Amino acid sequence: MTFIEKDCRNYIDKVRKLRLGEGDAAAIQAYFSKMQSFSPGFFFSFDLDDEGRLKNVFWADNRCRQAYKEFGDVVTFDTTYLTNKYDMPFAPFVGVNHHGHSTLLGCGLLSNEDTETFVWLFRIWLECMEFEAPQGIITDQDMAIQNAIEVVFPKSKHRWCLWHILKKLPEKFGYHCQKASILSSVHKLVYESQSADEFKHGWFSMLDMYELKNNDWLIGLFRERSRWVPCFLKTSFWAGMSTTQRSEGMNAFFDGYVHSKTSLKQFVEQYERALRSKIEKEFQADFKSFS
Repeated sequence: MTFIEKDCRNYIDKVRKLRLGEGDAAAIQAYFSKMQSFSPGFFFSFDLDDEGRLKNVFWADNRCRQAYKEFGDVVTFDTTYLTNKYDMPFAPFVGVNHHGHSTLLGCGLLSNEDTETFVWLFRIWLECMEFEAPQGIITDQDMAIQNAIEVVFPKSKHRWCLWHILKKLPEKFGYHCQKASILSSVHKLVYESQSADEFKHGWFSMLDMYELKNNDWLIGLFRERSRWVPCFLKTSFWAGMSTTQRSEGMNAFFDGYVHSKTSLKQFVEQYERALRSKIEKEFQADFKSFS
């Protein structure tokens, strides 16, 4: 890591806002229109409120759209990056390419994280990708995202991020005197169960052993077991993914390109620079493969 990159990342850690500067909406529209004139395959869409103010943005360049035709079987979707750092959800659609690397398949900036907003974003993304829905989509347990997927991608298989679920175990059972045994039992059930019957039998045995039959969180997880337990999902193609960490990794890729004084327009322009850097790395991987 160079000195400049390190300085940028240290600076980012100190800030929490991505500013919507005055005139940003018009500047972004002009910028996107210019991009479209250079490349007719460039796609963008704005979502405005009743007073004509910018609410949500989606864009994808032609490379993203072509990549989706090759690597769009399974998509991960995660909005935590800018939500955590700047209170403005950056929403990338991410797949995995022929090198096993993350590849961007379009992205949005959102002002809200409700069902209506995600329905708008998913419909625009689907239009951008010529109405070809993915076979599978991986997200966290956000109910608004789940509702939107059921509306826009009713035939796509929806999988919950396994990492996010298991990460919650210490928090959910920190009070329990047998916390360590519970965590171990759940991990063993999740990763070692070879069939649905084996998982169900082991799950009920665990509930009996630790007197957890009335735990609402576990009841909800078991009800939706087909969304996150590997043995229920192994008959479907998932491109080797069980988590949204591809999206999170893509999010982290933009660290060093944005900071506290980054306006919305500047973010979009910096995004282009970050993406060019990633494309260069893909070219290098292609060269190594051919060699």
